[in-house]
Amino acid sequence: MVKKVILTLGALSLLFPAMASAEAPSTEMISIGINSLWVMVAAVLVILMQGGFILLEAGSTRMKNAGHVAGKTIFTFGLGSLIYWAIGYGFAFGGDGNLFIGIGDFFYSAPTVFGEGDGVATSIFFVFQLAFATISLSIAWGGFAERAKLSSYLIFTIVFVGIIYPIVAHWIWGGGWLADGAQDFAGSTVVHLSGAMAALAATILLKPRIGKFNKDGSSNQILGHNQVFTALSVLLLWVGWFGFNAGSALEVGEGFFGYVAFNTQLGAAAGAVAAMLISWMILGKSDITTMLNGALAGLVAITASCAFVDPWAAVVIGLLAGLLVFFSQKFFEKMKIDDPIFALSVHGAAGVWGTLANGLFATPELVEINGVGKAGLFYGGGIDQLWVQFLSVVVCGAFVFVVSFIVLAIIKKVMGFRISEEQEIIGLDLSEHGAYGYPEQMKKAQHNLNS
Repeated sequence: MVKKVILTLGALSLLFPAMASAEAPSTEMISIGINSLWVMVAAVLVILMQGGFILLEAGSTRMKNAGHVAGKTIFTFGLGSLIYWAIGYGFAFGGDGNLFIGIGDFFYSAPTVFGEGDGVATSIFFVFQLAFATISLSIAWGGFAERAKLSSYLIFTIVFVGIIYPIVAHWIWGGGWLADGAQDFAGSTVVHLSGAMAALAATILLKPRIGKFNKDGSSNQILGHNQVFTALSVLLLWVGWFGFNAGSALEVGEGFFGYVAFNTQLGAAAGAVAAMLISWMILGKSDITTMLNGALAGLVAITASCAFVDPWAAVVIGLLAGLLVFFSQKFFEKMKIDDPIFALSVHGAAGVWGTLANGLFATPELVEINGVGKAGLFYGGGIDQLWVQFLSVVVCGAFVFVVSFIVLAIIKKVMGFRISEEQEIIGLDLSEHGAYGYPEQMKKAQHNLNS
């Protein structure tokens, strides 16, 4: 029997010589493999957040635009992926750049396997960062909703994912001039504020939707067509956020990614509760839309600080974000800024607050673990970190807004930005694509025309 086993093993070694000579993987290689697997799972979760944005924007707008919302999101995700591969990743993380912009790794060619010292497989790091870039782009679309030409989505995708977003990402995450001091763990500024500032530029240039504001300055509600879609979108985004935040740890290690996820849950929960209660107190009715926006605002706010603060601070950050989103919505409406999916309040105002919060609540122990910046004001760090956080918000926000405004103003001048009044009344499904997202609506419209 023993002789048969020896002969069998010998035959196998001849058939598979690589197996016979292969060395056991090192501890470092096993660690890299585990880390890479986690970051790949996190990247998939972030990419699935695009489904949440489809439901969020479709549910928050009118039925006649639903097919357009879904289709343009998939189209721009695909186009954005190609642009980020070609130039965006190189501007964000290219190793031959300077403090302002990265240079190198254009038309990025990832190695087929990873080697020791890589930390995370570089191909997976690319996919993870690509997911972030396209999420920021989807946030920007909030300012385009229900009134922008499809061609403007195409042009702006190229500029935003290829140049605007990568420059901000380089400044904070890619070795740029803010990298050593600004604490933005998963992107309250890089991802969310950037998307919101682009949305602000768009909605200013596009002007409000037909019927949103009256001549006396009062506003009208333009309700979305499906609040269930909107609620489901928030749940999908909430789940995806664990990839967003916990994935940004970029390793499994000693389980620090779990602490990040823990704080993320607390911030989101506090935001939802605070927004519901404040709407109930002030409006006399508990507003579901405000509550949903509060959950998202809590997630946005905790994104910068989830790795830097204690759990009690995560709750405070989320609670204040939930309150902020309610009053921010009222402010933008008073300013006659038409923001159909509340991108400016959820991602802009909450993104600013979340970034600044690190300057108050960052603990010395967690700062040491992350290796970025200093402790916050409430932990003996003085105002140094608060100033850096404030500077990053102002400079990054202003850069994205100004460049986006210039690009969109050129689009408006050269090829037109907003659809015609007739097209807006008909809806983007029919005017841009020739078919309704809900086909039964086409039958109803035809019946009305014939009768």
